[in-house]
Amino acid sequence: MIAVGRIGRIFGNDGGVMVTLYTNFPDDFSTQEPLFVVIDKLAVPIFCNSFERRGQAGAVAHFDDIDTSRRAEDFLVGHEIFLQDEESEDADDEFYMEDLIGFTAIVDKRKGSISDYYDSEANPLFEITLEGREH
Repeated sequence: MIAVGRIGRIFGNDGGVMVTLYTNFPDDFSTQEPLFVVIDKLAVPIFCNSFERRGQAGAVAHFDDIDTSRRAEDFLVGHEIFLQDEESEDADDEFYMEDLIGFTAIVDKRKGSISDYYDSEANPLFEITLEGREH
C-alpha cells in the first residue's frame, strides 16, 4: 500500500473531512476504488461518497458509514490514507496448483498437457491428457 494523504480535520457536521494530499495522489482517482486507513494495525477499506479537490494538495471527502462529525473524529482524523499499490498486485509470488493446468507435460517421450490435479500434502498428483487419453 502507498500513503497518499492524511485526514486533517472535520469539515461540516455530516462527517466530512479535510484531506491533505501527498504529491503521489493520483489525478485520476475514482471514488469507485477504496482508500485504506490503518486502524489497530489493520488496513480498513473506506469508500468515498464524495471527493472534491481543493487546490493541488487538498480535498474534502465524505465516506460511507461516516455520517457525523463525531464518527469522523473518532475513526478518521489524524490517520494517513493509502491506496493499493498496483505493482504489488502484479507481483504475487504465491504458487497455485491450478496455474499449471494447460501446461505441456512429457511422459515417457510422449507429449500431453496437464488437465487436472489432486492436491495432497504427501504427494500432489497431476492428471495428464496424452494423445487423447487421460492418465
